[in-house]
Amino acid sequence: MDMKYETPRLILRILRAEDADMVLQFYQNNKDIFEKYEPERPANFYTTAYQRATLMCEYNLTIRLSSVRFYVFEKSQPDTIIGTVCFRSITRSIYQSCEIGYKFDECYWHKGYAREALSMGISIMFQDQKLHRIVANVMPDNAPSIRLLETLGFAQEGRAHAFAFIQGHWCDHLRFSLIAPE
Repeated sequence: MDMKYETPRLILRILRAEDADMVLQFYQNNKDIFEKYEPERPANFYTTAYQRATLMCEYNLTIRLSSVRFYVFEKSQPDTIIGTVCFRSITRSIYQSCEIGYKFDECYWHKGYAREALSMGISIMFQDQKLHRIVANVMPDNAPSIRLLETLGFAQEGRAHAFAFIQGHWCDHLRFSLIAPE
């Protein structure tokens, strides 16, 4: 798998431990937006050391092709992370599937960046990695994310009750899937 991909406006890169300060800045800038959709953070989450350790772990998972996180940059600002697209729980054998997760800096919402980055990532997973199915789980009140998935061709499959422990509560999620084109 390549470490860098490009779209007309974006660069998608797999980062390494030395990029921890850049990742930390991305999370600090978006703390209020991201935390309402994610689990409670450990006390040291907003430290360079934590982000460095996470990047080392992510890199090792990428080498094993069990999870791949692309950090997204505008070509005009290649040193500022604007989002991430993650393909996790990659399962081979009879499933050839994974789950997708993504987050973007609020300053870059409603500009097509998420759609552009996800389209590239999905293409990589279907064409290069030969996956058959990608699943997304979204909180029911996250209307922008639901619209994005539907725009990309994901179909809603149902509701997973008490699916994930988010900010101290078990929360339902809507389940979407996208099947590789034949």
